[in-house]
Amino acid sequence: MAEQDSSKSEGGLGETVKVIIHALLLALVVRTFLFQPFNIPSGSMKSTLLIGDYLFVSKYSYGYSRYSFPFGLVPFEGRIWGSAPERGDIAVFKLPQDNETDYIKRVIGLPGDKIQMQDGVLSINGKPVEMSPAEVFIDEDGRYGRSEEIRRFSETLPNNVTYDVLDLYSTSQGDNTGVFEVPDGHYFMMGDNRDNSTDSRFSVGFVPEENLIGRAEIIFFSVKSGTSAWQVWKWPWSVRWDRLLDTL
Repeated sequence: MAEQDSSKSEGGLGETVKVIIHALLLALVVRTFLFQPFNIPSGSMKSTLLIGDYLFVSKYSYGYSRYSFPFGLVPFEGRIWGSAPERGDIAVFKLPQDNETDYIKRVIGLPGDKIQMQDGVLSINGKPVEMSPAEVFIDEDGRYGRSEEIRRFSETLPNNVTYDVLDLYSTSQGDNTGVFEVPDGHYFMMGDNRDNSTDSRFSVGFVPEENLIGRAEIIFFSVKSGTSAWQVWKWPWSVRWDRLLDTL
């Protein structure tokens, strides 16, 4: 009788291990080919994305490169089943300087475009984009730990994609630039928080299409800055309930 119990116990353990392995493999396939979760650690995409937002990024949107796979374990050049980003997409990519750090910005310039900032106004191929004042943004994580009001504008790209950008300073380093001509196979990325974003205007430079990871699709969870998602007991007042399941 004891031997039968031992056999059942070993069989049950084996089945449990199989279920766990299958679940891990399924999660790996989903993460690699379909959707990968990302969280927002900085304010460079305010007011569209806030610190503490958790996103699902579609991996299939732009096809696959070696950076689509964990740790770059599948070494090949270029992209397969590739699809070009559209102007205005919010894209996750590997920072060209190290090909390791994940960045998230908005696609502004396509291959062959000429991009320039003049007095805080974005110009694409010599034409200023349409801008109009929007409701002031209340930044709960403002400078010096205090909330503050920040000017917000609605910006419309040539393909009619509209989104909000913040104007923290009347003049900043990124408000006036030279002309950036985007090379073939590269993209020009900018953060919506224009005066507080390290992007293609600065050290990020042009982003090779190979470095694209995917397109941000939906905010599936969001907690206020300074709290952690695992602190379940704080959820009633730390979760930003109004942001859950917001599409991007």
